Formats: sequence, C-alpha cells, structure tokens
Amino acid sequence: MLELRHIDKYYNPGTVNEMCLFQDFSLKIEDGEFVSVVGSNGSGKTSLLNIICGSIDVECGQIFVDGRDITHMREYARHGRIGRVFQNPAAGTSPGMTILENLSLADNKGKHFFLGRGINEKRIPYYKEELSRLRLGLEDKLDVKVGSLSGGQRQALALLMSTMTPIEFLILDEHTAALDPKTAEIIMELTDEIVRQKHLTTIMVTHNLRYAVEYGNRLLMMHEGRTIIDAAGEEKAALGVEDLLGRFNEISIECGN
Repeated sequence: MLELRHIDKYYNPGTVNEMCLFQDFSLKIEDGEFVSVVGSNGSGKTSLLNIICGSIDVECGQIFVDGRDITHMREYARHGRIGRVFQNPAAGTSPGMTILENLSLADNKGKHFFLGRGINEKRIPYYKEELSRLRLGLEDKLDVKVGSLSGGQRQALALLMSTMTPIEFLILDEHTAALDPKTAEIIMELTDEIVRQKHLTTIMVTHNLRYAVEYGNRLLMMHEGRTIIDAAGEEKAALGVEDLLGRFNEISIECGN
C-alpha cells in the first residue's frame, strides 16, 4: 500500500513567486489498484508522481510504502521498487545503444555490477520472448540502435523495460501523449495487458479522458492540488467521458475562464 499523509508542497518558497500546490494533501492507494489521474494543467498531477518517485521533496508530510516511511529515501533507491514511463519516448531508453543492450541494462536493475560482460547471452531467448509480446517485430531487431526506432516502438520498449524486474508500482506519466492515435491505442492495450499479468499497482496520469474512463479500477480528478473526484469500483465504472467534461466545465466557470 502507498500512502501520502498531510503533504505540503511549495514552489519558489520565500520569493514573490511562491506558490503552494499541496496543503495537507493525503492519499491512500491500495495494492493492485490501477488509478487513472486527470486534471487541468497545474492541478498537481505530475507533481504527485514526482513526490512519489522522490524527484522532488516536500516541505511537510510523510510518504509510506507498506507502512515504511520513505519520505527521505533518495530517488534512485525508490526506483528499486518503482517502474516509470515518461511522456517523451526518448526518456526511458538509451538511443545510442541497441535494443539488446537496453534490455540488458533494465534486466540488471538493482543488481551489483562487476567487471564483466553486461550482456548475458543466455537471456537472449527470454528477451525475444518478451519483445514478441509487443507485437511490433522488435524481437528480430536486437542489434538495431534504439534511436532509429519510431516513437511508439520506443515507448513500448520503455514500458517493457520498466516492468522487466520485479517492481511494486508502475508510474505512467502521460505515456501516450506524444504518440499518434493508433500507436497510443496499441500502447494502452499493452499497458493494460502488462498491468493485469504482473498484478502491478499502477498510477497513470493522462489527458485522454476516454483512457481514464476505460482503463483502471479507480479514477482521480485533481484541481489546484486537491482531489475533487475519487471514484472506484462501480462508481468509477458508471463514469463517462461526458461526466468528466462536465466537471471540467464547472471548474472553468468557477475559475472565470
């Protein structure tokens, strides 16, 4: 279980540009939940992910994983239990290295490194088997440099790499936003398949309201650092895109837009 307790987060503290994003913010995510997070720009969606991953610090509050306080744990240490896929397909892979080399790096995540070969040739059949699940023909391109792949191929590879080693949380930071509609559909289907097969607790930030409605078993809508919709189970299943659009319109009117 992941729990944020009484989080305060300020940007530019002590300056004329000081801005309080989260104030006494709390959130609990149970094991196995697939949570879709939507909200307008500046609502706190990506900051929430960064706080969980340790990319940014908080001024006040605590973060717990299975009852263990990780508030002051460094980002690299947290990533032993977290896989993250970014909006930019280039962010989760090394473009100057081959597919095989990228997979080998991901396969060795969290392990001790010694002066030896970084590629274990005995693992190549496993890599090919995993790549074949993507249905993109990458299993026959192990020696191709990742920088020459399309954005969708790179994002699919990044998704696979982020879940190759045992993790407890999968963080998806608008991971389909930079893709064309057809490729985005493929990546979402792959995401849902991997999450179900590996029983991953998942948090997905997205601007695509249909994806937020169709995927996952819990939906959060955020506004100005607050959760204004938190629907799970049957309540979430009853939500439609029009319901979310209506709430967005209400917010827009309230804010004078």
